[in-house]
Amino acid sequence: MQRRHLLQGLLASGAGALGLSGCASVAGSAGAGKARVLVVGGGYGGATVSKYIRLLSDQSIDVMMVEPNRQFVSCPVSNLVIGGQRTMDDITRSYAQLSARHGVRVVHDMVTGVDPVRKTATLAGGQVVGYDKLVMSPGIDFMWDQTEGLKSAHEAGRILHAWKAGPETMALRRQLEAMPDGGTYAITIPEAPYRCPPGPYERASVIAAYFKKAKPRSKILIIDGNPDVTSKGPLFKKAWKELYGNMVEYRPEHKVAGVDARTNTVRFDVQDDVKADVLNVLPVMRAGALAVQTGLANANGRWCHVNFLNFESTAAKDIHVIGDAIQIAQGMPKSGHMANSHAKVCAAAIVAELQGMEINPHPMLTNVCMSYVDDTHVIHVASVHEYQAPKKSFFTIGGSGGVSDVRSDLEGHYAEGWAQNIWSDILG
Repeated sequence: MQRRHLLQGLLASGAGALGLSGCASVAGSAGAGKARVLVVGGGYGGATVSKYIRLLSDQSIDVMMVEPNRQFVSCPVSNLVIGGQRTMDDITRSYAQLSARHGVRVVHDMVTGVDPVRKTATLAGGQVVGYDKLVMSPGIDFMWDQTEGLKSAHEAGRILHAWKAGPETMALRRQLEAMPDGGTYAITIPEAPYRCPPGPYERASVIAAYFKKAKPRSKILIIDGNPDVTSKGPLFKKAWKELYGNMVEYRPEHKVAGVDARTNTVRFDVQDDVKADVLNVLPVMRAGALAVQTGLANANGRWCHVNFLNFESTAAKDIHVIGDAIQIAQGMPKSGHMANSHAKVCAAAIVAELQGMEINPHPMLTNVCMSYVDDTHVIHVASVHEYQAPKKSFFTIGGSGGVSDVRSDLEGHYAEGWAQNIWSDILG
């Protein structure tokens, strides 16, 4: 019952309000009317930080957000488009309110370079933009060289990942629709960390729901590079067994070595090759390309170390990194909700710094991950994270959150509410 109340509270609070603990006094402060913040990326992190810097500064700080896509397309919920339970329109929103209501200057372009010394960024269109603070929310990119043959197979449109919502989401859906009844869909999962820990297992589940109705003789292989399901394992496994029986097969500890697009085959370091009618390979992931190019990916050249008090990069002053690109703290998932929480703490800290105020010394983050196991039933994991100054990091508060007791259609309604609330919080 306590977990249910916490979940309801998190959904009602606009998805992450606890991330603003202690920062309300920043709003309305004077003295930073000419300060400029440049935000790179307009996803769950970038759009949120853009909006909240304007809100918390009483619109006294200039914010430019550079995002190449004309519309916001949500990665969370996109699995349901692949499974046929939702449409692309259901997960697509406009950036218009960020400009009209909050005064964020939204520029549809790409940042191609950053000069941390001069504090300038160069756009693909040729414009050079100066900043006082830069927030980078670049999401993830892929380490293609870790899997032989995958880049060329992906470029040919044969083997997809669909781990960035957009055209590839529908491309994978079309592959599934074209697959014959009695065929095999296989999804491979890289070793953690990767974007959205429960996401691959949710995808397999909603595709199973589609097959159960439309292609009942088909099979799903979940081929995992990890020792076990990385999130909500017992609940997912129970759902697969009870809802889909022998249709779903889970294989742990399979590290992908390469693929062959001609035969739709995936090779592993140890185990036998697997051939599938639809092969959905999730590549090994790292921080977005611009973060790597700028030298911010100082955690094994893969993720970005940050000062968790304000999310400033440890590699460059006045550049802050949020979302999936960072080297996460203990128990911190790479999720959309967490990126939204990062953004609020980061926004409050930036406003405080630019207006000569003390940064909140004890910020908090919240997270909820909702996963569909069929068309209507959902399971969740929720957590609250507090910054501990002596350890200079975030840690999960003991007893906060937890996981679902059972899958339920009630949580399906909560999941729909979560999506609508967080999209409104980010963009409204």
